[in-house]
Amino acid sequence: MNDHSGGVPDVGLRQLRCFTAVVEERSFTYAAARLGMGQPALTRAVQSLEEATGSRLLERTTRRVAPTPAGQRLYEELSALLPRLEDALRAPCRETVLRLGFTWLLPEACARLVEDFKAATGAGVRLVRRDAALAGLDTGETDVAVLRGAEPAGVRSRVLFHEDRVAAVARSSPLARRRVLDWPELAALPLVVNTVSGTTRPELWPEGERPAVACTAGNFDEWVESVAAGHGVGVTPRSAAERYTHPGVRFVRLKNAPQVPVRLAVPAKGAHPLAERLLRMHAAG
Repeated sequence: MNDHSGGVPDVGLRQLRCFTAVVEERSFTYAAARLGMGQPALTRAVQSLEEATGSRLLERTTRRVAPTPAGQRLYEELSALLPRLEDALRAPCRETVLRLGFTWLLPEACARLVEDFKAATGAGVRLVRRDAALAGLDTGETDVAVLRGAEPAGVRSRVLFHEDRVAAVARSSPLARRRVLDWPELAALPLVVNTVSGTTRPELWPEGERPAVACTAGNFDEWVESVAAGHGVGVTPRSAAERYTHPGVRFVRLKNAPQVPVRLAVPAKGAHPLAERLLRMHAAG
């Protein structure tokens, strides 16, 4: 790292951010938490910066961390330079709009992810609904997508969180009077399946104890209308019950049901650079 043209140290923006965070927090622990990274990685970044500059930048004791005179001079310079450098690096993104795909419902938790991404990059985000298994990733209509369920072929993804499942029943059904249904109970009931963007299929139950498919639907709206018509019972992530109402459908809590993974996905090959950035931001968090 010390062999550089013109004697200028070969350092990266990440090392500089790590160093300034440690100076400002006076702690590796707090700085790591602020940056959303592990403390060992933070320590290595600061050590590599010291190696590159050939100077001891921080004094470390068991009780405190403080900059050396050389470290203080560097910090004061970086306080003015880093914001300008970060702004310059965001400039190419300001005219870029990342297309974030989703199927029937975008989870509320994704709002924070989008805002953090916009603040970090300066890029815009356009929400694109597509009633398709990959929410437009495979057709080039979206750059990154929020998907539910197991990771499909042709994408790379990271799980954001998990959702509970609920049952959807027609209000005319005796089941609508129940407060809770048990997952094994559904095996004896006809099932309405959203074959495109749904997350619940008979294969989730043990072999020999699987519900019969009463009818299928190609999107969420068809699915919920089929449930309302009394064709069968539906199963959906809890967010549907929290944000969607239908006069003919009641959502009932399920116990012992497997959770639904909600994942952020990009194409396995040729992903947009900003889509990769969004994926890395979540990984760092």
